[in-house]
Amino acid sequence: MNTNITSQFIVCLRNNGYEASLEPRKIYQALPDQEAETHKMIRVIDESGEDYLFPASLFSPISLPKELIVELALSV
Repeated sequence: MNTNITSQFIVCLRNNGYEASLEPRKIYQALPDQEAETHKMIRVIDESGEDYLFPASLFSPISLPKELIVELALSV
């Protein structure tokens, strides 16, 4: 895993239309994607372990201690 990429973690607020891919109240890892952001989308590693684009409105960013971010990023 490339540890130079800053990991951001988000919580799923709702999964409307994406019930098979997302679980509400679950923490997901988001990957940087500036182009997706311009379309109000966010790149998320979902239940399959792959990254996909989802509407950003389904998520909320969360703050975590740096040590926990490292551990979560390594576990993906």
